Amino acid sequence: MSTVTIEQDGPVRTVTLTRAEKRNALNLEMLDRLYDAFTEEPRAEDRVVVVRAEGPVFCAGIDLKERLENPVVHGESPIERVLHAIETHPLPVVAVVQGDAIAGGNELALHCDFVVASTKARFGMSLAQIGLAPTWFLAKKLIEVAGPVASREVLLLGDPLPAARMFELGIIYRAVEPERLEEAASKVISRLAANAPLSLRAIKALLVREMAFRDGIDHSDIDQLIAAARASQDAKEGIQARLEKRAPRFTGK
Repeated sequence: MSTVTIEQDGPVRTVTLTRAEKRNALNLEMLDRLYDAFTEEPRAEDRVVVVRAEGPVFCAGIDLKERLENPVVHGESPIERVLHAIETHPLPVVAVVQGDAIAGGNELALHCDFVVASTKARFGMSLAQIGLAPTWFLAKKLIEVAGPVASREVLLLGDPLPAARMFELGIIYRAVEPERLEEAASKVISRLAANAPLSLRAIKALLVREMAFRDGIDHSDIDQLIAAARASQDAKEGIQARLEKRAPRFTGK
């Protein structure tokens, strides 16, 4: 059974996470499927891509069990190349978030151009709570959409924020009651689909390029700190504790 499905409805392409029984936690198979979906050249008649998820949770982040068995310490992680593909996709991307979007799920949503969320949804980056740290690439996107103050709240505390708070901070496009989610999502999707295709592509490319200035900042020393956190005993303990639903015992090693 596929963990990611792709459907086409006129100018709208919908990519759906279908691993609901695992809270749509992203494993390598899903990341490969998402990468292929967003690196495929859109058809001339396409206008917008929609990202959805089945079940009560939008995405719980990276599959921690798989990560514990195959940790990524150095270099680009599989999720980074997916998020980059979404961010640089030629067409606008709309995330319809019906439930929690945590860690990698939070980044998946925020790398889309528009996020329409149910007020039942929460967004968070709990990496500090399990001994990890976001890469330069992941933090860059959060700072871009949230600003420095809200980014500190999200990253250093690590507690999930309700969709209403995310909207209040200007991080997401809309936060609506659950029964209005489809209506609100349909409204922005329809508006995008009605716009001129060449204009959509040009503006999307413009926005991506305008925000690329941070890419040229040297961050090799930061990369070393992140790698040290990833390879630490605390990271192994934090992930194991999260899987076992208990408080971690960090030692700073």
